[in-house]
Amino acid sequence: SFVAGVIHPWRVSAFERLLWRACRGYLVASFVEMPEPMEDPATGENITWVIFLISYWGEQIGQKIRKISDCFHCHVYPYPESEASRADTMSGLHSQIQDLSVVLEETEQYLAQVLDKVVLALPTWRVQVQKMKAIYLVLNQCSFDVTEKCLIAEVWCPVRDLTQVQDALRQGSSGSSVECFVQRIPTSESPPTLIRTNKFTAGFQSIVDAYGVASYQEVNPAPYAIITFPFIFAIMFGDVGHGLLMFLFALWMVLYENSPSLQQASNEIWQTFFEGRYLILLMGAFSIYTGFIYNECFSKATVIFPSAWSVATMANHSSWSSAYLATHPSLTLDPNITGVFQGPYPFGIDPIWSLATNHLNFLNSFKMKMSVVLGVVHMGFGVLLGVFNHMHFQQRHRLVLELLPEMIFLLALFGYLVFLIFYKWVKFSAADSSVAPSILIHFIDMFLFTSNAKNLPLYQGQVPVQTVLVVLALASVPVLLLGTPLYLCCRRRVPRTGHPAVGLGSRCGGLSRRGAMGSHRWCRPHAAVSEVLWTMVMRHGFVGLNYVGGVVLVPVFAAFAVLTVAILLVMEGLSAFLHALRLHW
Repeated sequence: SFVAGVIHPWRVSAFERLLWRACRGYLVASFVEMPEPMEDPATGENITWVIFLISYWGEQIGQKIRKISDCFHCHVYPYPESEASRADTMSGLHSQIQDLSVVLEETEQYLAQVLDKVVLALPTWRVQVQKMKAIYLVLNQCSFDVTEKCLIAEVWCPVRDLTQVQDALRQGSSGSSVECFVQRIPTSESPPTLIRTNKFTAGFQSIVDAYGVASYQEVNPAPYAIITFPFIFAIMFGDVGHGLLMFLFALWMVLYENSPSLQQASNEIWQTFFEGRYLILLMGAFSIYTGFIYNECFSKATVIFPSAWSVATMANHSSWSSAYLATHPSLTLDPNITGVFQGPYPFGIDPIWSLATNHLNFLNSFKMKMSVVLGVVHMGFGVLLGVFNHMHFQQRHRLVLELLPEMIFLLALFGYLVFLIFYKWVKFSAADSSVAPSILIHFIDMFLFTSNAKNLPLYQGQVPVQTVLVVLALASVPVLLLGTPLYLCCRRRVPRTGHPAVGLGSRCGGLSRRGAMGSHRWCRPHAAVSEVLWTMVMRHGFVGLNYVGGVVLVPVFAAFAVLTVAILLVMEGLSAFLHALRLHW
């Protein structure tokens, strides 16, 4: 007789040894591995099973073999005695396998058809599920009345939306025996803040909301940030080429904003870029504008208008000889000589400064003074926004105890610095620039209550004026710190009047409070990094004007393009964005 089955490959040696010892050799066992692994129905693991066939003599030996097979968790199958029965069994198994294969194939085709239909209906199902979840979320926040047959919801609702809410309730209860209604109830609680945004203003409002949610009916600075944020970003990122790349990238996202592949992307970084596409669009546009002012396109100057400096006039006046030119690699253009400097450049920085050896000193001085002027204007505007809050909330004491000391402190110190900058620009020209005093030293001496004999005053009576301004600024500090607390302690507190509330609505979004502006000292490393990248990478591509130089230029430009996107657009763009965010907060 025969016993046939399969066994786990790890148990074969122990199984064979026990069979030999228990049956004392009254058997012949054959073991063969399966050609392909099969799944274990108990564990789901793919195992290359071992098939065994045992022929034995005697019924007692057969019982021992079956018991041992059960102990080793073997899968035993019936083995017909005759050759014809085995052939019939094999043909029956093959026919069953074919039938099961046909059933599985048809089942997979049917499931594929069902899934194809589900794909078409899935967006509608998703919307329905979201609506149902939203409905149940609101219903779970409601409370039962005394009879426990009706739901009561106390919520906030904008006044202008009351009509729409009433119409929605009327439509929702059209087929019900109980009618829904809205009733306005008085409350002393302060309402939540609702700011209506669209796809263009949502990004700017998110920047303001990130600072904090303010009180009800405070001034919203987000409309002003639509202009000031990309402009301050562009001051630090100003470059025509880099701004154009950023603008085109944002324009592509704006034009294809309705594409499902862009809207449903799972990458969190991409979602951040996509949600701020209009912000990036304006940042790129403003960077192009400031790039024209700085006259920088990938760190190189562009000659849009002829230069206002005449080298020929200087050469004719100085009679530079060949020997003089050979010993002087750098030549100075004197604007005091008639015809050398012919007036201001029509727009932006004169391109001749890109060739000058002192262009960094000139541009750093220009950009630092420009940053101080714009920073003081920005801070002053942020402080003045508080006037509308104080007037609206009838807090006129804050105009005297907060706004006035803030403006005195700001204008007495930094406003005076702006005055010095413009005064020096107006008073001194190229003829007497050598005796022009240093504003920085004057500003330091202002805080030390002293004067420097080597640094001439800008105007008569400068030291007494500066002393008065510093005293005013210092006197405003204790008023800022103690004025409002002392006033509130001396004044009897009056309870706040209640705001009308509505019996329907939900919590709304927030409004950012007016934040004090930070320091506006914008040094611009973007231009320096851009110039270094051009010098260290792109310049090596112009090694020759022959065919070899053209071949070398291809990989050099590829490296320059990759580094421009990775360093100047992404890293420097993120740095400028964070500085603009800090300054607005």
